[in-house]
Amino acid sequence: MANENAAASGEFKIGGDLKVTRLGFGAMRITGKGIWEQPADVAEAKRTLALIPELGIDLIDTADSYGPFVSEDLIAEVLAPYKGLTIATKGGLTRHGPDIWKPVGRPEYLRQCVLMSLRRLKLERLDLWQLHRIDPKVPAEEQFGEIGAMRKEGLIRHVGLSEVSVEEIEAAQKHFPVATVQNRYNLVDRKSEDVLDYCEKHGIGFIPWAPLAAGSLAREGSTLTEIAGRLKTGPSQVALAWVLKRSPVMIPIPGTSSTGHLRENVAGAAIELSDRDFSALDAQGREVWRSQSN
Repeated sequence: MANENAAASGEFKIGGDLKVTRLGFGAMRITGKGIWEQPADVAEAKRTLALIPELGIDLIDTADSYGPFVSEDLIAEVLAPYKGLTIATKGGLTRHGPDIWKPVGRPEYLRQCVLMSLRRLKLERLDLWQLHRIDPKVPAEEQFGEIGAMRKEGLIRHVGLSEVSVEEIEAAQKHFPVATVQNRYNLVDRKSEDVLDYCEKHGIGFIPWAPLAAGSLAREGSTLTEIAGRLKTGPSQVALAWVLKRSPVMIPIPGTSSTGHLRENVAGAAIELSDRDFSALDAQGREVWRSQSN
C-alpha cells in the first residue's frame, strides 16, 4: 500500500516541547472482547505493535484499565525501551468485568495508578499521563491536586484529561498545565466542538477517540463514499483525513489489533482533502449530529 508513513499527518508539540507525529495509535483494541483480558490473537497483536514505529507512528495511547493491564504489558514486552516513541497512558478507571468501567479518583489510588503504570511500562517518568475520567464522588480539586503534586515530583512530564468540558479544563489548570484533552470526536459526533475550539485557541493537543466513526455517512451513495471512490480509498480513511484537516491541534489515535487495518489507517494520513470536500463532509456530519441529538 502506497504512502505508508504517518509523517504525512504532520507534527504537534504536546505541552509545547514534546514533538509527536499527529497520527498516533490507540492501544485499547490489543485486548480481548469487552476490552477484557488477552486479545483473541496475541501473536497478531504483537505484530501490530512491532509495526507501529516502522510506519512512522511515534505516539501510542493506552491505559491501565485496558485489559486491565494487558495493553500496557504487551506494549512493554514488544516495544520497550521505546526508542523514538512516546507512550501515553491513563488512570482513574477500575474494571470489574468486560465493558464495565467505574471511576475511582481518590488521590492515593491515582498515585497508585501512576506508580504501577511506570512499573508495567518500564519507565522512570510518564511523558503524558491522562486522567481517564473525573470521579464525581471525589472533589475534583483533590484529584487535580494530587496529579499536580506527581507532576512536580517528576513522575509525570505532561498531564492530560479525558471526557471533560471547558469549565473542567480551566479548573484543572489551577493545579497543572493541561497539555492534552481526549474526548470522543468524529464526523458525526460533535458534542465537543467547544472543547476543540478552546484547545485550538490555547495550544492544547486534542486527542479524539473513535475518530473513524462515520455513522450513516458510511452508507453507499453518501458524500463520504463518493469522495472515497473518487480518491480511490476507503470511507474510514477519508473520515480520518477529515479529522486531521479539522484542526492543527488534532491528534487522532485510531486503534486496531490487525496489521492490515493499521496500514490502512496510516494510508489515511496522506490523503489531502480539498476545501470543498472538507466542507461538504463537515456539513453532512453536522446534520447527522443534529438529527441524533434531537
